[in-house]
Amino acid sequence: MQGSEWEDARRIFTEAKSLEAAGVFSLVLECVPEELARLITDEVKVPTIGIGAGRFCDGQILVFHDLVGLTDGALPKFVKTYADLAGIIRQALEGYAREVGEGKYPDPEHSYHLKPSLARNLNKLRKNKKLSPSSR
Repeated sequence: MQGSEWEDARRIFTEAKSLEAAGVFSLVLECVPEELARLITDEVKVPTIGIGAGRFCDGQILVFHDLVGLTDGALPKFVKTYADLAGIIRQALEGYAREVGEGKYPDPEHSYHLKPSLARNLNKLRKNKKLSPSSR
């Protein structure tokens, strides 16, 4: 977090006002106290976008992988995870590997099949019989 001490907060506020005066079209406020983000949002005319800057910015950013639970390891305080896709993906991969290993996948439902008449003719090959055009 930045801007939690007076000098840093004053510097960030002053820089935000200077950037606005320079003609920026928006400001991203990242990892600043909510109160500072609110002050900046109230005092500048350009939209503010927060990422870890509290509720009072004009818009919010949250990294997609964090939002859906695909990020490993520690996450910043401001991240709220809305799904556990990593767990769902892990479960799917484990199920797939298990069924392949046990010979349960692919099953007849998930396989292509020949017409019964062609399958009978194909069985002749198994018995080492030659196929001729007349036997089809």
